[in-house]
Amino acid sequence: MRVLVIGSGAREHALVLALRKDPAVTAVYAAPGNAGIAQHAEVRAVDASSGAEVAALAQELEADLVVVGPEVPLVLGVADAVRAAGIPAFGPSAEAAKIEGSKAFAKDVMNAAGVRTAHSEIVDHPGELDAALDRFGPTWVVKDDGLAAGKGVVVTTDRLVARDHGAELLEQGHPVLLESFLDGPEVSLFCLVDGETVVPLLPAQDHKRVGDGDTGPNTGGMGAYTPLPWLPAETLAAIVDDVVKPVAAEMVRRGVPFSGLLYAGLAIGQDGPAVVEFNCRFGDPETQAVLSLLDSPLGELLHATATGTLDQVAAPRWKDGSAVTVVLAAENYPARPRSGDVITGAESTGTGIESEVLHAGTAQREDGALVSAGGRVLAIVGQGADLAEARKNAYDRLAGIKLPGGHFRTDIGLAAEEGRITIPTAV
Repeated sequence: MRVLVIGSGAREHALVLALRKDPAVTAVYAAPGNAGIAQHAEVRAVDASSGAEVAALAQELEADLVVVGPEVPLVLGVADAVRAAGIPAFGPSAEAAKIEGSKAFAKDVMNAAGVRTAHSEIVDHPGELDAALDRFGPTWVVKDDGLAAGKGVVVTTDRLVARDHGAELLEQGHPVLLESFLDGPEVSLFCLVDGETVVPLLPAQDHKRVGDGDTGPNTGGMGAYTPLPWLPAETLAAIVDDVVKPVAAEMVRRGVPFSGLLYAGLAIGQDGPAVVEFNCRFGDPETQAVLSLLDSPLGELLHATATGTLDQVAAPRWKDGSAVTVVLAAENYPARPRSGDVITGAESTGTGIESEVLHAGTAQREDGALVSAGGRVLAIVGQGADLAEARKNAYDRLAGIKLPGGHFRTDIGLAAEEGRITIPTAV
């Protein structure tokens, strides 16, 4: 099987490495890729948001499967174009990708499916903002109704901060979604979905805030760990049965069946799981940790999902232990990051996700030097028998990497390691 991976981040780097381990995969290509991916796959130039370009490249490479990593190409219909060219694509149609592309659409699907989520209102006119804010609080959740790569969200107890963010979005012509605040620890659950067939992967927890102790602004994700020692098996089963399966069934009922990776972001409160958001693709940085523990052929799972045969393959197998991903970000991220700084100590050490430094925002200069070229620059994965060992291995590897002005969180997975995460109980 010849596989083309679309995207240029650490998520795609992890996908490439996991696909290379599948004995049925004979060739892996990536487009547009990055400096790290180029060490493990043939990299080709492409406009990832152009369905015509991606489909033409897949035909040229005689690909048997195209895996679309980022959300923007999916929302723009790249997977549709690939399928129209007669090539299986892992990723939902543009219509189904609205589960991420439009939070209002996602809310409508959840309401129809009877899935618990935050109360919400859409504000599309500046004159309506103040009255709408009065109906929320004391913690305000203000979101961009479209794609914002995790950075269009403000969660605050300061009404003025909430108002300023909402007003800024409206000035940019973006509708604003106001939501009630959901309590409890958050969970990222990835599920392979083929119509009404749902196959969960390992649950993970992302760390969105830029600073230790969940301080500072939201980012695209500063690190993650898996599995979650504090999440009971029965709660995980409830997420699959009471959240993901009803949503998948509702999408089928609407004539827009989901095919690909459905990512449920949830808060586990005293009343059980409630959905914070749905995404239509593998999450970043959770993917790097989750795939590092996968002990099944990834190509087989993705191809089965793309061809409507997911119910015919064995459930994924997992390695014992834990995995932690730590993101090294550029100076000034998540605002305008500095780029062009030389990175040292990130050389390839093997072919497994757990032994590689995964590239997110990198480039190679004409003189061969590796330089930063994005906000999140590298992702480092550590594995271990437990979270403590996985954390140690990740941070030990990170200690040998140098990026001027680079920063990272030192507490990825720490609260879980120390047993400080608990699910609220009803009073």
